[in-house]
Amino acid sequence: MSNTTFGPEEIRQIIRLLSKDYASFAVLRDSVAELESSQPERSPATNVRLGVCMYILGRNIRSIDVLSNADGGALAHFYLGKANYALNRFDKAIEGYQAAQTAGYNRDDCQLAIVEALRAANRYDVAMKQLDDLFGPIEQTADYLYQRGATVAALGGNPSEVVALYERAVESDSTHAGALFGLALENDRRGNDEEALGYYQKAAACFPTHVGTLLNLGILSEDRGEYERAAHCYSRILDAYPNEPRASMFLKDAQASSDMFYDEEAQKKRDRIAQVLSIPVTDFELSVRSRNCLQKMGIQTLGDLSRCSEQELLSSKNFGETSLVEIREMLNSKGLELGQFSSDKGQPEPTIEVAGLSPDEQALLDRPISELNLSVRARKCMVRLGISTIGELVRRTGDELLECKNFGVTSLNEVREKLTASNLKLRGD
Repeated sequence: MSNTTFGPEEIRQIIRLLSKDYASFAVLRDSVAELESSQPERSPATNVRLGVCMYILGRNIRSIDVLSNADGGALAHFYLGKANYALNRFDKAIEGYQAAQTAGYNRDDCQLAIVEALRAANRYDVAMKQLDDLFGPIEQTADYLYQRGATVAALGGNPSEVVALYERAVESDSTHAGALFGLALENDRRGNDEEALGYYQKAAACFPTHVGTLLNLGILSEDRGEYERAAHCYSRILDAYPNEPRASMFLKDAQASSDMFYDEEAQKKRDRIAQVLSIPVTDFELSVRSRNCLQKMGIQTLGDLSRCSEQELLSSKNFGETSLVEIREMLNSKGLELGQFSSDKGQPEPTIEVAGLSPDEQALLDRPISELNLSVRARKCMVRLGISTIGELVRRTGDELLECKNFGVTSLNEVREKLTASNLKLRGD
């Protein structure tokens, strides 16, 4: 923030320092506040450095005000574009980038920034055409590869091509925030939590703060029981964007969860038992008679068997003592017994009264849960509960959903709001 040279290289130095040590964020924030208050009549050159640093801190509206009173140079125009982009003012962002290029800012950086703004404005074809018009060394840069991958994804292209472009971008620049976030998101969608976590962590080290990266990293951390780390992610968002509603709600949930006792060993034991109970009976070498009888009774897994009594099996036609002994031995090999979980027999799945629903509402019940566009946290809970359609969701009560790990009141309210928008509600509401 001193009166020495201030340009792209100095900005990169500031960002590298913030990425290396987050404590520097507070130092930069204090320096910006000091400069802003101590020099009410600032020179245009001072306004450039102040406006750029405000953008890095996430103070985009104030950044635009300050940069609009700067020296009118290339750097000021470029960061006017970036601050407007951060506020979803995409036409204004493009104007800023075009003015920056005219004023002498790096042409490739301006062109790729314009592509990003075009894509964010849903002008995918125009963005792709502009990428196709770029030739030469720029095609091997991390930013070009990322912008092309993101544009291909927006156009509904081959996911493998998208991932390959992101990976090439990261090979070219291991700190490219966009490419790291893209790879994290692709792995997150495929359920590759470990890979997604690694990419989110790398992307989170980049500045300015990316809300989506930190939200998703926080949610993954909560899934792993790392509530303090999750709270840190949400706090980082609030440092830059104090009024971000999701971060504020998620922070409260994470702080509340960190105070709850969680018996990890007991959970591991339950997970192991659940894994054994899910083993299909077809994995064992049974006699033809036993196999046919189990099939007629609809018994498919060891869990189904452990919920049956000896009398229930013997009541089946052609199922005798020999078959019973065979079944006992099979269960004993896995540490189970007949009737061991007979008390866990599920109640009949609640039905939905469809008489009062319109044909469109009835069809809605068969649609995938993804059509509700739930948050990452709520989606993961749906997966844990085995809920894949909207109909399966509305058969659940609010209390049943709250029993799922990391599904709190915030997520429950979100689900209720989404269902209400479709004239539906949870059972018991």
